[in-house]
Amino acid sequence: MSARKWGVLLVLCGAIFLEGIDVAMLNVALPSIRTDLGLSTGELQWVMSAYVLGYGGFMLLGGRAADLFGRRRMFVFWLTVFLLFSGLGGLANDGWTLILARFVTGVAAAFMTPAGLSIITTGFAEGPERNRALLVYSGTAAGGFTVGLVAGGLLTAVGWRWVFFAPVVLSLLILVAALVFVPGSERPDRSGKRVDAAGAFTVTAALVLIVLGVERAAHAGVAVSAGTLLAGLAFLAAFVLIERRSAEPLVRLAILRHGPLVRANLSAMLFAAGFFGFQFLVVLYLQELRGWSTLETGFAMLVIGVDAVLSPTLTPRLVERFGNARVILGGLLLAVVAYGLFLPVGADWGYAAMFPSLILLGLAFSLAYGPLTIVATEGVAEEEQGLAGGLLYTAFQFGAAIGLSAVTAVSVAATRTDTPAGLLDGYRAGLLVPFAAAVAAAAVSAFGLRTRGGGTGPAPVDAAGSTEPAATPVAH
Repeated sequence: MSARKWGVLLVLCGAIFLEGIDVAMLNVALPSIRTDLGLSTGELQWVMSAYVLGYGGFMLLGGRAADLFGRRRMFVFWLTVFLLFSGLGGLANDGWTLILARFVTGVAAAFMTPAGLSIITTGFAEGPERNRALLVYSGTAAGGFTVGLVAGGLLTAVGWRWVFFAPVVLSLLILVAALVFVPGSERPDRSGKRVDAAGAFTVTAALVLIVLGVERAAHAGVAVSAGTLLAGLAFLAAFVLIERRSAEPLVRLAILRHGPLVRANLSAMLFAAGFFGFQFLVVLYLQELRGWSTLETGFAMLVIGVDAVLSPTLTPRLVERFGNARVILGGLLLAVVAYGLFLPVGADWGYAAMFPSLILLGLAFSLAYGPLTIVATEGVAEEEQGLAGGLLYTAFQFGAAIGLSAVTAVSVAATRTDTPAGLLDGYRAGLLVPFAAAVAAAAVSAFGLRTRGGGTGPAPVDAAGSTEPAATPVAH
């Protein structure tokens, strides 16, 4: 790659690093935030879920906006919004202000992230060059999560508000670098095109209501939860109808005929559900049941960050030798083992007992995340790369929100008392959710092994409606 392309890649890696460090630092700081603001477990879960709901709910609109209004323009503008509302979160004095700030920060990430990803997928030639760039990109995201675990512990020891102020400084540096290094693209031709507002509203409402329905299962009873879920499904059905009839749909449904893309998105959703749900419960277990400090918790989970090293080094070699489909399946099977080993967690487990699950989870992430990104975006027409990225990150964030809601609902329902034994029963029950999600993800991914190249679906349909690939896909 040229020096210019490396400069662009470093800026975009900085942005995804920012997103990873932001989420990880908050995760470690959650118990301190609960204590200071007096939040319940349900409210605490919404501090995390508000971000992923804003992220996942607006991701499709964000991806389409990048295609229509310019990738650099969307990236720079929404990075600025991310900066401002991250700072607002640090000033919050009650739970709902913090939840609102996190929601808007998530919306900003929903526009910023697919714009950044589509800059890579349109600026790097499909094949080895793009694959290398994407694996470096995914490794950087993992690095952000790893650094965030330790940095979150250090900053929370000073004061949890610094978990929000630190990303402000990093955002400002990335913003300046983006203005210098990321080139402006040709002005998109928007003649006769419009944003599908109805589609954006219905899909966002559907995602929010479905997650809310799962979260309320442990608090509001079966009838209320079921009603909320049905309302979410109704909005989802309305979204599909709108997209079928719209001249300029938010999601051109023909793109979903591509089997590898659909499998990658389903696997990503289930993998994220398990990954985020698992780490949420482990942090609560270590800090609230075991009494570990935020810094001890950060260092304990640091081993998961092995993926930051393996994603750009080991994973490309495995992909070249075995193909994306086999590497993804291997990663998901390792996640199944990791979660399974943690199911019998005890009240006095030493770190040696936890270590196998944590190291296997880091290895699983390194094998699954990057190749899923490659499969979900290859073969898609250039003018729809924002959409492809939006679909993928919607799957990741919706899965994360569902996972957080599900483990919270199951854990709360199974916690009979506030004693250590009661809390442990709740954690053990909640850990079944990540395990089941990983099993389902592996089952979906296994279908990709049925044919040479790992795909069985028809060729992706380009924006003009042709079934010919817009670019020659790389074998996977």
